[in-house]
Amino acid sequence: MKNFLDEHFLLETRTAQILYHDFASQMPVIDYHCHLPPASIADDTQFENLTQVWLNGDHYKWRAMRTNGIAEDYITGKKSDKEKFLKWAETVPYTLRNPLYHWTHLELQRYFDVNKILNKDTASSIYEECSAKMPLPEYSVKNLLRKMKVEVICTTDDPVDTLEHHKKIKADGFEIKVLPAFRPDAAMEVSNAELFCKYLKKMEAASGLEINSYQNYLDALKVLHHFFNENGCTLSDHGLEEIYAENYTDKEIESIFNKVRSSKDLELMEVRKFKSAVLFYLAELDAEKGWVQQFHLGALRNNNGRMYQSLGADTGWDSIGDFSHAKSLAKFLNTLDQNNKLAKTILYNLNPADNEVMATMIGNFNDGSSAGKIQWGSAWWFLDQKDGMIKQINALSNMGLLSKFVGMLTDSRSFLSYPRHEYFRRILCNLFGSEIENGELPADLNWTGKIIEDICYHNAKQYFSF
Repeated sequence: MKNFLDEHFLLETRTAQILYHDFASQMPVIDYHCHLPPASIADDTQFENLTQVWLNGDHYKWRAMRTNGIAEDYITGKKSDKEKFLKWAETVPYTLRNPLYHWTHLELQRYFDVNKILNKDTASSIYEECSAKMPLPEYSVKNLLRKMKVEVICTTDDPVDTLEHHKKIKADGFEIKVLPAFRPDAAMEVSNAELFCKYLKKMEAASGLEINSYQNYLDALKVLHHFFNENGCTLSDHGLEEIYAENYTDKEIESIFNKVRSSKDLELMEVRKFKSAVLFYLAELDAEKGWVQQFHLGALRNNNGRMYQSLGADTGWDSIGDFSHAKSLAKFLNTLDQNNKLAKTILYNLNPADNEVMATMIGNFNDGSSAGKIQWGSAWWFLDQKDGMIKQINALSNMGLLSKFVGMLTDSRSFLSYPRHEYFRRILCNLFGSEIENGELPADLNWTGKIIEDICYHNAKQYFSF
């Protein structure tokens, strides 16, 4: 019987161990998509205790606690930080075979040198031991990032953001690049006319332009896009149920904009046409600037209306959707490609039924202009676990070139999430190592090690021109 979470965790063969320890583990981390708050990096925040750095904002843990019968007061409510932690610790033993069990203990080991199993009996001592370390200089946000060999971070930012925190980080000379990513979801969400009109006021303030027409709106988007570009942004990101690629005319879109600008709710097809027009426009801006565009597709959000009203978005009430992607995605990419305005693109799916769709779709538009121009992104959200990663890696291997994959990201709001890169790297090395020992791949460890280093680091560095 192997020891839990020892140095060879997930590495089932000697070859896998060599590939991980001699190649993968040495690579710095490029986290090209996450939700870390740039204000905390700019301020080099020191968290007061383990709960603040580990549980606050983590809807993965929140969902597990609710499933375990923990009252909301111990999750997002008014109980003390220690009380919340003790309830999380009470839940951890019941997360066996959920990735949270691995992540929890990896994070305790890598950041705090705690090798105990977290449960209700060890909870209090672990909380006190880890919380006592939080005021130490090495546990400031910047030093937590340094500890994990992070080289680049791309946050997720609304177009109306001032980017003041990114400016401060750069001005302070922080050696880790912290770059914004342009996330215009709210800027094109016309399903609720009242909310959209409120957002237009924010766009007016941020862009300095008055928005009374569709052309004004496009002009404001362009100003904000350029502002992000001037402040180091080279990526956009969209969180969408599906890609919108409806046929439309300029006259139709002007009429739709005027309708929603008058606070009148739109019909479903009007919403789809408007989103289609804006997506094409933004994609063209990305291509002009040489940005990478990312599309996170397939989440069904805010399903629990009662809890959404109480707690708001991103609090653990989302799930996998069953949208149809293939035709609209092919149409969208093809339209841009025909006009020579298809930027580097990364596609992410949340429904595993779409794995092979994505793995084959990217091959349709990889035109040789750059290696892996169109990427299928790493296993995302609910798929960001051992089984999901293996399926993504296998599908990409079978139908594309895994060797050109830009690898892992955290997609996290937590500064303690970077062992997820280690988790991915161990899984990757184990797959290669097993096939080498089975005689399915040649025992050329130098070449295989190079491929692994590329997937873990070099491909992303080259792809994003960091």
